[in-house]
Amino acid sequence: MFFSNKIIQVAGVRNAAEAKMLIACGVKFLGFPLRLDVHSQDLSEAAAAKIIRNLPDGVTAVLITYLKTAREIAELSGKLGTAAVQIHGQIAPSEITELRKNTSDLQIIKSLVVHGDNFPELERMLKEFSPMVDAFITDTYDPQTGASGATGKTHDWEISRRLVKLSPKPVILAGGLNPGNIREAILKVKPAGVDVHTGVEDQTGRKDPELVRRFISRAQSGFRVI
Repeated sequence: MFFSNKIIQVAGVRNAAEAKMLIACGVKFLGFPLRLDVHSQDLSEAAAAKIIRNLPDGVTAVLITYLKTAREIAELSGKLGTAAVQIHGQIAPSEITELRKNTSDLQIIKSLVVHGDNFPELERMLKEFSPMVDAFITDTYDPQTGASGATGKTHDWEISRRLVKLSPKPVILAGGLNPGNIREAILKVKPAGVDVHTGVEDQTGRKDPELVRRFISRAQSGFRVI
């Protein structure tokens, strides 16, 4: 299970050139948000599939989606050729059980979205989904847009820290992370990995190589301490 190690994922790959740049910076996990409830897609499914087909060995493609049924998730993941899926939608446990049964090689990550002090709800979800997923990812809810990820906003890291301590599965931290706060976040939460999207983008929404390199360097510095 490749989520047992300290991973650094960059989400929101826009094109092949950006993917190539991220890999050159040392990124091993690339996130492709598709079939979304709120945000517009960064690229088409056909373009994502082409990029994923040409990724070098050692680089993992992760489908990030709000789809809610096992059939739809399995079909899209198969079409793209992703090794993992990050599920952000309100999905029933039975659907994840079905997804696990029909796609045994697919790594499944379930989001735990923090909004306000909803720790009791997240603790319940943690217990409910732990037997059927490979990892969790904590992220931030934005009440203004209804988005449950790629908000550029942090949440209460104490909630994520408590979930990390409780979870029998690895927990990845996301939500408003950037080069300026990533080391502090890792030291506070002690996650199994981190995910960044808008925090390494320039004003045009493109990934900035310098921000990516700084993010990776400071994340690795934090991981070495914990």
